[in-house]
Order: sequence, then C-alpha cells, then structure tokens
Amino acid sequence: MPKLVGKSTRVVEHDGLSIDEFAGNVASNEDTLSIARVVITTPSSEPWLTLDYDEWICVLNGKMVIQFYNQEKDLKTMTFVEGQTCFIGKGERFRPTFPDGNTEYIPVCIPAFKPERCLREEEGVSDVSKNLNFLHSKGVDNTSSKLSIKSDMNAEKLYHMCQKSLWDQAISSKSAYFPPTYEQDGFFTHATSVPERLLETANHFYTQTSGDWICLELSCKSLHNSGICTRFEEAKPVGDASVSDNWGEWACPHIYGGIPGHVNGVVENTYKIERDDKGSFLFIDGITSTK
Repeated sequence: MPKLVGKSTRVVEHDGLSIDEFAGNVASNEDTLSIARVVITTPSSEPWLTLDYDEWICVLNGKMVIQFYNQEKDLKTMTFVEGQTCFIGKGERFRPTFPDGNTEYIPVCIPAFKPERCLREEEGVSDVSKNLNFLHSKGVDNTSSKLSIKSDMNAEKLYHMCQKSLWDQAISSKSAYFPPTYEQDGFFTHATSVPERLLETANHFYTQTSGDWICLELSCKSLHNSGICTRFEEAKPVGDASVSDNWGEWACPHIYGGIPGHVNGVVENTYKIERDDKGSFLFIDGITSTK
C-alpha cells in the first residue's frame, strides 16, 4: 500500500543555488536512490565531478552545459535544455555549467547521493561541500556497530602515512592530498587514532612502495570545521591488499575526502618514517619509541 517515506529537505542554499532532497540519505534515510530538485538563479558552474553512482538529470527549465573529455582527451560540451534528460554513468568525469542561470532540474541518483560518492575537484572545501558533509554525517549511526569504538571516536588526533613526494606535490600546488587508492578504496582516506598501530599497518600494506614516507598528525576538529566527515568503521583494504586477520576489533577513522594540508590547523605535525634497505618500516621519529 502507499506510504509516506519522507519530505522535502533543503540540503544546500548558497549563492544562487538551492537543492531540496525528496528522497535519499537525508530526506528519507534511503540509500537505494535519491531524488532532488536543484534551482540555479544566477550564471554559475560546478567543479569537475566524478560520481560513484549513475545519475539522470532531468532539465525542467533553462539550460545546462556539460563539459567532458572524450577518449582522445579532447574537451567537449553537450547542451541540455527544458524537457531533456542527461545520463551520467558511474565513474565519468564531467563539469556541469549554467551559463544563463534560471535553470531547474531533477537529479535521480542510483545508489543515493552521498558526499563520499561524489569527488569534487575544488580548491579547499566549499560551503556547499561543508553543508552536505554535515547533513549526511548526522545520519550515521555508529552505535549500531559491533566494534568497541567509543574511546576511539573521542580521539582529538588522527594519523595518516603517505609518500613524501605525493604530499609535497599537494602542498606545492595548494591542493588537497588524495592517496593513490582513494577512488578504489571507496572515496576515503585511511587513518588511525591509535599511533601504536602505525608501523604494523605500514609493514602490512606499504613495504613494496619505495621512497621516503612521512606520518601526518591531523586535528579532528579542524577536519570537521573544514567540512570533512570522518567515520569510524571496520578496517578496510588498501587497493588490492586485504586487511590482516588480526584487525577484526579495530575501529578505523576513514576520512571521506582528501587532506587539505594548505588549510591552517588541519596538519599539526609531520613526522619522518625510517625504513631499512628492504622497505620495512622501522620507527617514526617523535611517535614510536623504538629505534
């Protein structure tokens, strides 16, 4: 029989852009699909996007211009007007623009939209991303987890290990750092709130990756204030490497976004990691006591 499953919920209102969700993770606590209404009142554009879901965009009023690269790496555009529907497949990279403003459309996403399912190539974290991350993080029910994670969730600091060269590239370009397996892992950045686990984790996953490594000490509060959601979940694979059988009780903070090292306060300290000639990780200056 018919039933009421949710109601329209305003999830974004910023600089001529409003989004009302009718069904989805915010409006109806539904992850199968999401349906929303987007209204743009002034000429604007989104950053480049890559989706981890299929999306149908039904244009009700106005005009939307989609930028994308074809297989030959040539920049192309397609225009969609009132009454037309655009389909964006999972994994496609594109940029929606609204050159005239005064546009309204209905996006339908399967599975439902979540911030971590939409990679936004933006500098820093926009107010749109902050609000979406906040609303979706409110719906996370960590109390249902079988893990004993209460103490971990109260952590003030997180730790992430990475290749120094990749971190230096992000800092020099003043852009967020994303680990190489970010998309493959599920659009999140691995971390821990327990520094005693760092060397075990490094020697399990990263001994085959050569070069200098560093450990970042992150502020949970600053990540949150930057609009980045952190979820404490079970240990998960890195790329094609599975987790250790001994980590069943671990609760790991997964950062659903990159690390904006150029934002003041996010990275509190950077530590050098010492390795031997075989690639094993030996100790972390300033964190582990064994040398």
